[in-house]
Amino acid sequence: MSLKTPSAAPERVDTPSAAGGGALRRVPHGGLLAVLLVVIVFTALRADSFTTSQNLLNVLRQISVNAVIAGGLTLLMTAGGMDFSMGSNAAVTTAVAAQLLSGGRSTALTVVVALVLAAVIGLVNGLVVTYTNVAPFVATLATAMLLDGVALLVLNGMSVTIGDKMQALGNSTVAGLPWLLVVAVLVLLLIGLVMRFTTFGRDAFAMGGNEHVARLSGINVPARKLALYALAGALAGLAGLMLLSRLGASAPNTAGLQTQLTAVAAVVIGGTSLAGGRGTVVGTALGVVLLGVVANALNLLQVNSNYQLVVTGAVLLVAAIINGFQHRNDPGHH
Repeated sequence: MSLKTPSAAPERVDTPSAAGGGALRRVPHGGLLAVLLVVIVFTALRADSFTTSQNLLNVLRQISVNAVIAGGLTLLMTAGGMDFSMGSNAAVTTAVAAQLLSGGRSTALTVVVALVLAAVIGLVNGLVVTYTNVAPFVATLATAMLLDGVALLVLNGMSVTIGDKMQALGNSTVAGLPWLLVVAVLVLLLIGLVMRFTTFGRDAFAMGGNEHVARLSGINVPARKLALYALAGALAGLAGLMLLSRLGASAPNTAGLQTQLTAVAAVVIGGTSLAGGRGTVVGTALGVVLLGVVANALNLLQVNSNYQLVVTGAVLLVAAIINGFQHRNDPGHH
């Protein structure tokens, strides 16, 4: 009796050619790619500085942090979970790491402490979600508010600088690409491989599709949930360290819930189901890029800050609607 194997089917994003189906539907993430292409072309035509190497490197560094958070969230949401506290976890991690580095602690010790702390925070979320009847959305939203407060306490409401420590990770390049992007790509690649080729990944799809059936098929659901939440926490910690290396300081408004909402938006418009059972890292990566490009475009085009949220929201809505039509025509979609 194999109930785990079919669960991997939703990961496929290729939509077969159907009678009457448009060309866009036959391209994986075609709708998202179309919106992204329109935004890029429009911005390139209106702002010469958009295509400069300096601006492109800046965009890549900015989206790398969100990509790591979104990657962890993709795997968790595929399994039917949700963690709204990853951005706030990153805020705490950044604050603690900044205090340790400014206090003279070694970079190696700081990295280990930050990652372990972040993983423990994720594990606590997992324990609450797994062994209580509190919905993941509610539990992790409460944790997010708590962690935002903790970050302020750690910083004592002030900005803490780390000098030139970790500067290489945040600002150097390798083969012309930022180190931060290399880290982000490796993380997304690893998550993608786990989701497609490992038992752990297949179990995540099975849990997201039907947790009760997953239990009956022999999956240790509680253990899997704890591992997923701890992993999400650790990746939030990694994102926090990446952000700290890029900014060279931790301030009261670093990361937090706004960062988290951006990551959730990227994951959802990338095609991962809020209900679980379907997820794709490629879609998440495209969603992160779209959000980063839109934010950069609005700044370069000097759009009034009062309109920026409106424009960003409109672009997201269009992308989400187009994706929704694609998945409705996907035979793997239930």
